[in-house]
Amino acid sequence: MSTGKIVVGVLAGVAVGALLGVLFAPDKGSETRKKISKKSSDTVNDLKKKFENLMDDVAEKFEDGKEEVAEAYGKVKTKAAEFSKDGQAV
Repeated sequence: MSTGKIVVGVLAGVAVGALLGVLFAPDKGSETRKKISKKSSDTVNDLKKKFENLMDDVAEKFEDGKEEVAEAYGKVKTKAAEFSKDGQAV
């Protein structure tokens, strides 16, 4: 299972647990609605941060891979040029 799925699952579990805790708390309805609204907002903000971090990690890995491919391409190109110049492998 990927890390992203685990993080989303854990956050969803925490959000559901917090929501159930608020719903079963002995507060007035208006207070309960305020708490639900605040918890929802906090959860959305947390999810946004996690998603942004995940996208940053993906972009970084993509850039690293792109650099590795460019480097490998340069090596192959150099070897091919040497081979065609000499007519034999070096």
